Amino acid sequence: MSEIKDQPIQQFLDELASKSATPGGGSAAAIMGAQGAALISMVCNLTIGKPKFAEVEADMQTLLAQAEALRQQLTDFIQADIEVFNRVMAAYGLPKETDEDKTARSAAIQEVLKDATDVPLDCAKACAKVITLSQIAADKGNPNVISDAGAGLMAAYGGLKIAALNVYINAGSLKDREFADAKLAELAAIMQDAETSTETIYQAIKAKL
Repeated sequence: MSEIKDQPIQQFLDELASKSATPGGGSAAAIMGAQGAALISMVCNLTIGKPKFAEVEADMQTLLAQAEALRQQLTDFIQADIEVFNRVMAAYGLPKETDEDKTARSAAIQEVLKDATDVPLDCAKACAKVITLSQIAADKGNPNVISDAGAGLMAAYGGLKIAALNVYINAGSLKDREFADAKLAELAAIMQDAETSTETIYQAIKAKL
């Protein structure tokens, strides 16, 4: 069975709209983040090699490498979200006939919920990095495609916000509150920085249009 990333867009959208629980919001978040990274790469590729932007050539080459690495990472999260969700469902489907069954089932659920919290948190971190890169693209990239830097910014921001929702819902089901609270605190710091920087970058881009 092929991974989501290898499917045509229409097939993915059809599956997203279907009764199936996967793909869902987590995969959509990853795709949005990957789109954001791809748009940053687009700005780089439309800047690199042009004589009039020679002084930022090295910076844009570095930016391109960073954006492409994040695009790959976020693309991988599309499938990672599906896999961890399926593991959660499998844990909930374990037998619960005896006390021993119930104990084992509960432990399995709690263990996989930790992974189900980490996956969207890692996705959120990657999206936040794309937001940071968008500022460099907007500041140094070809001004003819500065709106695409803004599109990359907002795609990554959307992905970040969606990923955050998945962190919240899974962390909320964890009994290990020390683990959950640590993850939520980490997310809160990411969100605080992203909220401020996204608006600042967006307005700076808008002012140049």
